Amino acid sequence: MPGPLHGYRVVDLTSNVSGPLATMILGDQGADVIKVEAPDGGDATRAGGNRRAGFTASFLNNNRNKRSIVLDLKTQGGLKAVMRLVADADVFVQNFRPGVADRLGVGEEAVRAVSPRIVYVSISGFGEKGPYAAKPAYDPVIQGFSGLATVQAGSDEARPRLLRTILPDKLTAITASQAITAALLARERSGEGQHVRLSMLEAVLAFLWSSDMGSQTFVVDETPRQEAASAIDLIYETADGYITAAAMTDRQWAGLARAVERPEWLEDERFRTSALRQKNIDARLQLTQEALISRSTADWLERLTAAGVPCAPVLTRSEAIRHPQVQQMEIVIETEHPAAGRLRQARPAARFSRTPAVIRRGAPGLGEHTEEILVDFGYSTADIAQLRSENSR
Repeated sequence: MPGPLHGYRVVDLTSNVSGPLATMILGDQGADVIKVEAPDGGDATRAGGNRRAGFTASFLNNNRNKRSIVLDLKTQGGLKAVMRLVADADVFVQNFRPGVADRLGVGEEAVRAVSPRIVYVSISGFGEKGPYAAKPAYDPVIQGFSGLATVQAGSDEARPRLLRTILPDKLTAITASQAITAALLARERSGEGQHVRLSMLEAVLAFLWSSDMGSQTFVVDETPRQEAASAIDLIYETADGYITAAAMTDRQWAGLARAVERPEWLEDERFRTSALRQKNIDARLQLTQEALISRSTADWLERLTAAGVPCAPVLTRSEAIRHPQVQQMEIVIETEHPAAGRLRQARPAARFSRTPAVIRRGAPGLGEHTEEILVDFGYSTADIAQLRSENSR
């Protein structure tokens, strides 16, 4: 069986990570994603280092299961060709800064004029209105502005810290892919398309609220300064490495005390309840670290697991992908790219019992499918030659 989105067509005008990753998720799930790229180098992630045979790892990991067509939207022929694609598409996605799509002639009004039922998607940094609407935005900019860097620092007084991964970009992509499928489901029921707007700022603030914005939750009674988090994290050094362990419930705390042979912790007034253990978190974590340094990682994992305490080894990236858990779940797979060679990637995360998501093709070369796509949409050899001529000007 083909993927769950088989039969849907996506016209993708996005670049960098948030948009391309969103549409790659749709492509992994079976959609026909047509990536429209400019003739001056295409997607920005095609440039840069860590490359093989002309393909960067970043581009390969955000653009599989797509076909690439090169069109210059600043020419009449290029814009006309995009609209031919749009007329037969279900979804149109762009992540230009607000106002740019309209200036290029691919704003919602123009696109909906040729495809009234289309799901039109706009992804931006800060949103389409407000004093920051026109500002360019990259991941660290949103990490800082959203409060995420302060959350990572642990307190409002500490120096803000960036996450060492582009969480806003990737979170926006996942949020966008879910929103697109929701809009397609709504269209199946109502027959009408709609405009899905999403900014990186909105995605991150919504993400933070479920666990990190408690101080801002109660209106009027907001906490002016965020209570400092523990200076100690849940990574513990053992005699020969590192583990993580989290005793959240009373039962798990008791299990931890038994496993490390510290029964006196259960009588300590500072740790009687979950609330008290949170209040005295630094003391609790320090005591835990002092206990765990005495034995090996393997020994502690066996003892903690037997005691019902959630725990795991702390692995490097290389160790993680080779761990038996990851291997038996077949999370990391290898594929053959026609140009870049043998690739290792994470498979699509969600597993469908009837309509599996699969990697049908690797990331495309710039304009690799231009002629194929144009033929699909009724262009003659002469038409294609004329369009190529316009693109090269």
